[in-house]
Amino acid sequence: MLSLQMIADRIAICEAKARYCRTLDSKDWRGFADIFTDDYELDVSDGTGLAVIKGRDAAIAMVRASIETAKTVHQVHSPEITLDGDEARVVWALQDRLVWPEGRTSMTGYGHYHERWVRQAGEWKIAALKLTRLLIEVDKPAAPAGDHQAGLAK
Repeated sequence: MLSLQMIADRIAICEAKARYCRTLDSKDWRGFADIFTDDYELDVSDGTGLAVIKGRDAAIAMVRASIETAKTVHQVHSPEITLDGDEARVVWALQDRLVWPEGRTSMTGYGHYHERWVRQAGEWKIAALKLTRLLIEVDKPAAPAGDHQAGLAK
């Protein structure tokens, strides 16, 4: 049976993850950074070959550089939360949509976030995140503006 503290912790983690999605998609980089520990580790190596990034500032810089010009929508669902005192393990189902300006490929991804959370000074923060992808749907680049033939049926 869950105690009231465990229920409160689960709600706090879910609210912090909601802030993660909102601040990431609105490009609120200061608010986004506040969700992580200083020694945060980001692992997006699955399918990318990128090395694990250590340190909050380095991870935020990489994320910012990769999506700064894109319109993004991140949605997480169905959290599996395992609490152990001031630490938690969480798996979230993920869907994200990334649309870059004209001429660049856009994508919709499906997968999971695998996270380690820690409570610091009474607040839940993400200490480690590993992204795993199940499926990526890629869209062809949009036709340049003014290309009147692009919209005409053949």
